[in-house]
Amino acid sequence: MPKMSSLLANRLLRIGRVALVAGGAFVAVAGGFYAHMLWTTNFHPVIAGELYRSSQPSATNIAEFQKQYGIKTIINLRGDNSGHHWYDNEVAKAKELNIDHIDFHMSSGRELTQAQAAQLVEIMRDAPKPILIHCQAGADRTGLASALYLAAIAKANEATAEGQMSIIYGHLPFSFTRAYAMDRTFQKLEPWLGFSAS
Repeated sequence: MPKMSSLLANRLLRIGRVALVAGGAFVAVAGGFYAHMLWTTNFHPVIAGELYRSSQPSATNIAEFQKQYGIKTIINLRGDNSGHHWYDNEVAKAKELNIDHIDFHMSSGRELTQAQAAQLVEIMRDAPKPILIHCQAGADRTGLASALYLAAIAKANEATAEGQMSIIYGHLPFSFTRAYAMDRTFQKLEPWLGFSAS
């Protein structure tokens, strides 16, 4: 019997090592991907000439985006962060370039209510276009906002709208992640958006 216990212990130890290596590899890849999203601005057109999405843009990025894409409005999903270097630079550059700057506070870990979603849709609908919408990484909050724009304003189909909340943009649509609140928000809003709840 002790031999069997020893075999079982060795097998469990090997399984534990494999799980540890696999978990470590996942964390390294996910962390690297997140860093890549931040360093590359994670810039993508949602609807060319109308709506673009990115991670937190620098003042240089804002000038480049305006020159290349004609950005007229920036919607910052991180909310008013006066006194923070990134925020003050963003507001100053927008003002310098005559770009409207709108703050809308969202958390990637908290679901939006229907009233909050309606407010965001109204802001996006009424803002001068083209719009640049961003959060910190351009993945979670920006993904939900882009999906809402496509569904509520552009009247895109459900699959197209939900495609904005994808790993392609850095969003991990897994129920064990904090940012899954963005997916739950969209699912709860589907009837309001004219989609059958899935």
